[in-house]
Amino acid sequence: MIRIGNGFDVHPLVERRKLIIGGVDIPYTKGLFGHSDADVLVHAIIDSLLGACGYKDIGTLFPDDDLQYKNISSLLLLKKVKNIICKKGYIIGNIDSIIVAQEPKLSPYIDIMKRNIASNLGVNESQINIKATTTEGLGYIGKGEGISSYAVACLYIEC
Repeated sequence: MIRIGNGFDVHPLVERRKLIIGGVDIPYTKGLFGHSDADVLVHAIIDSLLGACGYKDIGTLFPDDDLQYKNISSLLLLKKVKNIICKKGYIIGNIDSIIVAQEPKLSPYIDIMKRNIASNLGVNESQINIKATTTEGLGYIGKGEGISSYAVACLYIEC
């Protein structure tokens, strides 16, 4: 059996925060605001994986009013989700994702993002795809107010 899930996340850019995307600390003048490290890519991937195995969403599993998740690395949350997937008898086929940001340029960091995500999920890097795009200056992302990410995950039931 094949299960498909999709995920989306968005966070505003603010002063005095690190910009963490795909587990990578990216040099930039602003960072993403959120309860955890606000890693939009990992959050979208988590939601896609949870959706594919029939769970609700990241906010239900890791609520933003729970202090144990304050400033936590989203890669640690990803490992917890991997354990949920395994306990339900699923294996990851592949994940396809896209980061939407006007700035900074993300292409130099994509390979390390893939390594981080693959490593934390215990899969081959070839199973993880990450793309980056802009909105050509349109909307809140184009104005530099935030960054978003979309992800689709394919899971297989283990036989």
